[in-house]
Amino acid sequence: MFSHVMLGAKDFDESKKFYDATFGALGFKEGFIDPKGRCFWSKDGVFFAITKPIDGNPATAGNGSTIGFTVSSPEQGDAWHRAGLENGGTAIENPPGIRESESGRVYLAYLRDPAGNKLCALRMMD
Repeated sequence: MFSHVMLGAKDFDESKKFYDATFGALGFKEGFIDPKGRCFWSKDGVFFAITKPIDGNPATAGNGSTIGFTVSSPEQGDAWHRAGLENGGTAIENPPGIRESESGRVYLAYLRDPAGNKLCALRMMD
């Protein structure tokens, strides 16, 4: 459904470090910076990117927004979460773990990136 997600970065270098680490835990290569100064990570034709806002105003996190990333196992989700905490992210909500939901058992881990964007690692267990 999605071709890409792009987020504004308050501190570009800090955000790149964070996403290189968290995406590295998911098996991605280091992000590449294009001639316009944006950084991209890609897998299977889908892109995630960070940029300094082009309007010159500060980057802000979307209130009520969450970007979810599929993980292959709870262990990979834990590695993603740990990499985020070690690279400028902030733990939010409940600790990473398996929870019961209307859809069945689900692994969830939540972080805020250095710019305050809410992120989730998710794995359906059933």
